Amino acid sequence: MTLLASVLSLASVLAVMTLAGATAPVRAQDHSSGHYGQGHAENHDWYEKLKQPGSNASCCNGTINGVEGDCRPTRAYQKDDGMWYALLNGRWVPVPPRVVLQQLSPDGNSHICAGKSGVIFCFLGGSPKS
Repeated sequence: MTLLASVLSLASVLAVMTLAGATAPVRAQDHSSGHYGQGHAENHDWYEKLKQPGSNASCCNGTINGVEGDCRPTRAYQKDDGMWYALLNGRWVPVPPRVVLQQLSPDGNSHICAGKSGVIFCFLGGSPKS
């Protein structure tokens, strides 16, 4: 292969790579990893109405004006025995049955309310799994 052919071949590969990168879809920020504060502001209006099971205490203690919220979207799954597992700050954790709310979220997805320390106040499982 001549030097000119090699340069042209390399240029073709680089052009294809550049075009592929330019046309690749841009992903929105993923708020489903259960990280503290992520996705709270978008859902605060209905988070603040959630009550901890067995009490009148709020699930949501965060606000949207500069303060990170403790409720946020997450990914979760339910095992055959009924136990839920959810992403909390990027780690899969078991959800205590006492904090599982028996209702669906307005968007049908899973949501978790937990403090910075990881204590879970409330959890809403997705429909059927999210």
